[in-house]
Amino acid sequence: MSEFSKKKMQKAIHLSLKSITKGGGPFGAVIVKDGKEIASGYNQVTTKNDPTAHAEVTAIRKAAKKLKKFDLSGCEIYTSCEPCPMCLSAIYWARIDKIYYANTKADAKSIGFDDSFIYDQLKLPQDKRIIPVIKMMRNEAIKAFERWENKEDKMKY
Repeated sequence: MSEFSKKKMQKAIHLSLKSITKGGGPFGAVIVKDGKEIASGYNQVTTKNDPTAHAEVTAIRKAAKKLKKFDLSGCEIYTSCEPCPMCLSAIYWARIDKIYYANTKADAKSIGFDDSFIYDQLKLPQDKRIIPVIKMMRNEAIKAFERWENKEDKMKY
């Protein structure tokens, strides 16, 4: 691993420690593009009462705002822990090129951050999941999809 990568991971780890002192969970992330740090973030779930304010999502939001675009192609993310399913999805949606991580999801599980149940739930048919999933009003909702499909000036993502 390069010295640059080590420094960025050290910063992500530092942010995970900082998060603890601020009342958040032990997670930090740094986003880099073309050898320059674009954004960083740490877990703010409990401090902002936002279940989506994970370190990676926080860093992605800042990077997108700074770059003024939602496509973060060409970026890499350094995160103090293997991303959870939500963060991994956000990384894919943002089109980040590479993920570097330190702690594993097994390490996170061992201290009470267990996301394995989410992976398990996603494998199940909707009618077998813990949270009921009820499809309704598709005939009305499909109109928005039809309008989108026919929109000539849409920005694809």
